[in-house]
Amino acid sequence: MTPETLTQSPGNGSDPAEPEAVDVLIIGAGISGIGAAHHLQERSPGKTYAILEAREAIGGTWDLFRYPGIRSDSDMHTLGYRFRPWTAAKSIADGASILEYVRDTAREAGIDKKVRFGHRVVKASWSSEEARWTVTAERADGATVTISCAFLFNCSGYYRYDQGYTPEFAGIEDFKGQVIHPQHWPEEADYAGKRVVVIGSGATAVTLVPAMAKDAAHVTMLQRSPTYVVSLPGEDPVAELLRKFLPHRAVYPIVRWKNVLIQSLTYRLSRKRPGLVKKVLRNGLEKALPAGYDIDTHFKPNYNPWDQRLCVVPDGDLFKSLHDGSAEIVTDHIDRFTANGIKLKSGQELEADVVVTATGLNLLFLGGMKLEVDGEEPDQGELLIYRGMMLADIPNLAFTIGYTNASWTLKADLVAEYACRLLNHMDANGYDVCMPHLSDPSITPEPIMDFNSGYVLRAVADLPKQGSKEPWKLRQNYAIDLRSLRYGSLDDGAMTFSRRVPASQPVPA
Repeated sequence: MTPETLTQSPGNGSDPAEPEAVDVLIIGAGISGIGAAHHLQERSPGKTYAILEAREAIGGTWDLFRYPGIRSDSDMHTLGYRFRPWTAAKSIADGASILEYVRDTAREAGIDKKVRFGHRVVKASWSSEEARWTVTAERADGATVTISCAFLFNCSGYYRYDQGYTPEFAGIEDFKGQVIHPQHWPEEADYAGKRVVVIGSGATAVTLVPAMAKDAAHVTMLQRSPTYVVSLPGEDPVAELLRKFLPHRAVYPIVRWKNVLIQSLTYRLSRKRPGLVKKVLRNGLEKALPAGYDIDTHFKPNYNPWDQRLCVVPDGDLFKSLHDGSAEIVTDHIDRFTANGIKLKSGQELEADVVVTATGLNLLFLGGMKLEVDGEEPDQGELLIYRGMMLADIPNLAFTIGYTNASWTLKADLVAEYACRLLNHMDANGYDVCMPHLSDPSITPEPIMDFNSGYVLRAVADLPKQGSKEPWKLRQNYAIDLRSLRYGSLDDGAMTFSRRVPASQPVPA
């Protein structure tokens, strides 16, 4: 299939021709979409499929973000695909290496030939009569294209690609320097020998500061409140040891499971014994930071570990920049921007030539795609999530949302495997439709994420809800999801299967 085989229509959406039809349509050619396609080819090889990608390249997040120092915030033995071992020495890898890994995966499996670039999906309409989705996408030239599929798999992630989050800063128009959001890093950005202020305290900020400090005159990380920060080795010592005796394919699952267990135990311990985890983290900070450093002001958050995601710094790079004086941390509130920098509530003014607003993301469920089911548009904020990957009463639709407390790809792999199980089960039994349905009145809706990061709190009201019981509960636990999604029964009382009923045929009583 080539992009030219898609039915194209003018921007008004009128098109008398029949759209191209595939069995499965994947939205997004990032780490989730390429993984989904690989699983589909391997587990459901008879299915035809295409991938629609809004951008002009494979890679998703790892193609979008170009800021200095961009890297993974979790280890590559769990962020890498289950089916393709990560073989590089670096466990906390740079963005370029991850992008190459994703693209190599696509190219080696021939998945890159299935991607239609520059196609932003805006609408998906389900027809019960046809038991198919008709998906509408917009191209950069304004043309509209449509494609029909039996199963729709949304792998577009959960944040807006076209717009990062920036709070309203008083006086920002008075600033004579350059303001940059990391999500839209300009290729011509020049900060060598300049004074830089990075606003933020999350994963992006702690990545930017040591990377920019190498060339800038000085970098200040300006945070409103601290975040938990932990140093991990850039290279996994266990992996390096095992590679001396075992092949990569043997080492990979061992180290992967080692890291999964450590992540899970750390998260569970943080929930059950937050005081103990705080003490361990503080001990690490005391060893890593300069003697007498004011930890209480700059590294003591007002929440418990894993209420928000822990920030990882490989080989203590952030702490090293604090040691040598190339960077500093200021904890204060912004009063306003001035011509030469930022005035703080305390009265201090930070002089700057460049200000980087590492202030977060905007969430966007299903990439902003509009859903219709037999002409009716459901309120996505009222829908209930099934197994963390499907929606109640929405047929033949799956989506990928990774873990907040572990690597994204762990969940992405499981979701893709489960989707293939569904497809194969329907083929084996002559079904056309699979759809989760809530029949237990005791199950009540809850927020989708038990997480108080700003990007979640800003969007949680508009996101679907999880349920109070299985299988509607969104578990942040790989072991539980592994048992449920890879080995659990498909016929669990909530998932319904049916055959297409043409309009001319009466519905059975």
